[in-house]
Amino acid sequence: MAQSPGFTLWLTGMSGTGKSTLANYIAARLRQVGRPVEVLDEGEQEEALWAGLGETKEERNAIVRRLGHVAGLLSRNGVATLVAAVSPYKSSRDENRRSVHRYLEVYVDCPTETLIARDTTGRYKRALGGEIPNFIGITEPYEPPNSAEVIIHSDTEAVEEGGLRIFQSLLDLGYVTPDELKIITGKKMVAQPPTLEKVEKKAPKPKVVVAEKAAKAKPAAPEKASKPKVAAVKAPVAKKAAAARPAPKPAKAVSKASSKSSKPAAKASAPTKGAKARPVSRAARVSKPAPAKAAPKKAAAAKRKSR
Repeated sequence: MAQSPGFTLWLTGMSGTGKSTLANYIAARLRQVGRPVEVLDEGEQEEALWAGLGETKEERNAIVRRLGHVAGLLSRNGVATLVAAVSPYKSSRDENRRSVHRYLEVYVDCPTETLIARDTTGRYKRALGGEIPNFIGITEPYEPPNSAEVIIHSDTEAVEEGGLRIFQSLLDLGYVTPDELKIITGKKMVAQPPTLEKVEKKAPKPKVVVAEKAAKAKPAAPEKASKPKVAAVKAPVAKKAAAARPAPKPAKAVSKASSKSSKPAAKASAPTKGAKARPVSRAARVSKPAPAKAAPKKAAAAKRKSR
């Protein structure tokens, strides 16, 4: 059987999640098909790779970089390298992803309460009691990966189930062959490379695209916005209607005297409802104006002078 190129399978997760168990399970089955395999367990490589280093963030990142460097050298030379390390910080894991050519990340997840309950070493209880400072998950945070190819929930998934999902991902990436997996699993497995739909569901779309879609889906402008347009249309129509109306005919000229005399007469002639009609006064019956009486007096004065 032709040997396939090597790769690095990086298992990350808090202490006690089952990383080493999964790594040894995968390694044993890869050896069944003649693959050269190397397991780099964080707990077994301490004296050789980072003796004297402490547990600060910088020192933990240095440990992860050293493990990544060794794994890259091994996988470059055709070795299937399986790394089981807490590697709590995302920055150092991303450095390894960039530096190692054929790389697959597996996040082994488990609730902290479950880890404390099934802890056989007593480290979690000692950390809770303050005996172990800088303990990941208790006094120091663990940063879960957001780009892991496989996520294993070790509190609900069996080792065989999680191992099968890891083998499927190795097949999808082309790191193992269908013939190898037929020997390992006893059944024919088909590669299922991630489609565009799966990638879109996994990676959320930018907000700008969502905002653009929301703007396209907006209904037409509300009625309030259209009111000024209607008013603007109606105004010219009202002007045209006013212009088309015929001008009212001018009233007949009435003399000032008649208009003055008609007003009081109109007021007088409009009796109130239920009131008796009053008799017209004698002065109102006289039609001739008062100045006409002065004419006889002038004539008499003229006769006296002629005498």
